[in-house]
Order: sequence, then C-alpha cells, then structure tokens
Amino acid sequence: MTKATPADMSTVPPPRERLGTSRSRMADVARLAGVSTATVSRALRQPDRVSPAVRAKIEEAVERLSYRRNLMAGALASARSQTIGVIIPSMINSFFSATVEAIEEGLAGSGYQLLIGNSRYALETEEQLVASVLAWSPAAIVLTGRRHSRATIRALLAADIPIVEMWELSDQPIDTIVGFSQRSAGQMVVRHFAERGARRLGFIGAMMDRDYRAGERHAGFVEAAAAAGIAPPAEVRLPERASATGGGDALRSLLDAHPETDAVFCSNDVLALGALFEAQRRGWLVPQRLKICGFGDLDFAAASEPGLTTVRPPRREIGVKVAELLRARLAGEMPAETVFDLGSELVLRGST
Repeated sequence: MTKATPADMSTVPPPRERLGTSRSRMADVARLAGVSTATVSRALRQPDRVSPAVRAKIEEAVERLSYRRNLMAGALASARSQTIGVIIPSMINSFFSATVEAIEEGLAGSGYQLLIGNSRYALETEEQLVASVLAWSPAAIVLTGRRHSRATIRALLAADIPIVEMWELSDQPIDTIVGFSQRSAGQMVVRHFAERGARRLGFIGAMMDRDYRAGERHAGFVEAAAAAGIAPPAEVRLPERASATGGGDALRSLLDAHPETDAVFCSNDVLALGALFEAQRRGWLVPQRLKICGFGDLDFAAASEPGLTTVRPPRREIGVKVAELLRARLAGEMPAETVFDLGSELVLRGST
C-alpha cells in the first residue's frame, strides 16, 4: 500500500474539506476559496457586491464543505438577520401572491429572505405575527394596509428598522407606504356606470367587517353615487370569504329585493363572476339588462363571456416598488418621498 509523502499531503484537503460536515465554519470556506472571512460573509449576505469570479470560488467551497450558515449567530453578531418579514391578509388571494412574488424577484441576489405571515384580515393576528417576526431580529418588515393595532405600531416604532406599508395610502405612514386609493377605485366605477346610463346601482361585498380595503371601495362607491345624484346603492354583504357561489347567491338576493337594479359593483372579481353566472341563469342580458363590474382583474376576467369589466390594482407594481425601497433603505439610503401612489385602472370589457 502506497503512503502519501509530506509533499503529497500538502495537496490533499483536510478531512473536513473532503467530507463536508455540519461542523464546517466560515473560516474553512474562506481558507478553501483563498479569500478572507469578511469576503465570504459579504458574498453570502449581499452576493451582488462580490465579483462573479470570487463568488464562484466561494460557492464552490460552500458546496465542497456542505457549509450552512448559522443565521441565528449572524443575527446575534449584527443585531439584524437577513430576514424580511412580509405580512399579508390572505395566502390564497392572487392579489397578494402577485405582490409577494414581485418583492421576491426584486430582492433576488441581495442575500435577504422573506418570512411570510398570513393575518387572515385580523389586526389581532397581525399583532401576533409582528411580535413573532421581531423575535428573529428582521432587517425590515412589510405590512399590508395602513390600519394596525396600537401595540403593533409601538412595536414597529421601537424596532427602528425599515417599515413599508402597502396596498393603501396614508398621509402619515409609519415609515413608507406604497399603494393606491381604494376609495378612488369605487368612485371611478360609479362614473363609468353613470356614463353607461345606469341609475339603479347595487353593491355586493364579502367579509366587509374585516376586509376594510373592500370597505373603502364601498365608501367611495356610495359617496360618488350621492355626488352624482343617484339613489343610495342596494347592498348585500356576505360574512364569509368571497366565492363565485356566494356572488351568485348575493345577486339573487339583491335582485329579489331590488329588481330595478341595472348595475352592480362587486368588491372583487370572484363575486362578480358568480353574479355574471346568476344573471345568465335568469336569462338577463349583460350588459343590456344588467351591468356588472368587479375588482382585481384576475385571469378569468378577460376570458369570461362577456368579458368582465373590472378595476385593475397595481399588484405587481406594488411589489416592485416595495423591493426597490427595501434595497435602498437596507443600503442606508433614505427616499425623498414616503408616500407612493401607483394608482388603479378601470379595464373596460363586455359586462358593462
């Protein structure tokens, strides 16, 4: 059996480097890559600040050693982890999933990871989630909306980290806010209905006691109707989550009580789709007998027959802007503005 000479041993990686155990340290990665530990740390935290050649060496060393960062140790050392908390009110609502996806894409290569929480439209749940996220020493937190419990606001102010609120507007954000006016969305629907000759309006909403953004759209709808000299809209409010079945049932109830209704605004596209189905079951022509408008511009809105008129919120644009703000804030840059109004758009289709 041939034994390795001392000269041979100089080219053989130590056992840890060859085997890659969980005990590998950042210093081992640095030694194998031929760089300093500070460079390794920078490459792991902010990859875009390290040259591609050096990053490739470090990635190869990490792979050979099966190195896994100790995120908690890093958080203790720097007082901040590489985590960004993002709290949304619904995991299944494509409005918010599109925004979160855009945030993720915008932060790609920054070294930061998202920790996502679902408040289920409850301020109390949001308060608990914020407390849990803060326990991880996050680098920043993103919240949906501008309404929060007092305890949540106190905790966020005490954390002294970048805070971004999204999907609404406020003259006094906690830090920065990115969104659009929910009331304006409701107002533009009334103007559109009036231009099409509608005078007997209806409104269908879901979870209005918890989804206050839908409540804001409703308020704008009612205010604009009054300003236009139109009678107060007839209403049906569903206590449960929005569904096409619920939208159909709600329109049936609304029309049974108010058969003169000639235009209906639904708080989201799912309800509007159900209303469209119910109108067709009744043999009512849309839009000749009944005009229907939704909110969200979900994928099916353009594919329905007739196509669904709807308000398109800037769901992806919000995520892009949030990521841009986070990158700037985490790099120590302060924005010249704190309120970013991205507006919304009425998408006209066959249902009106």
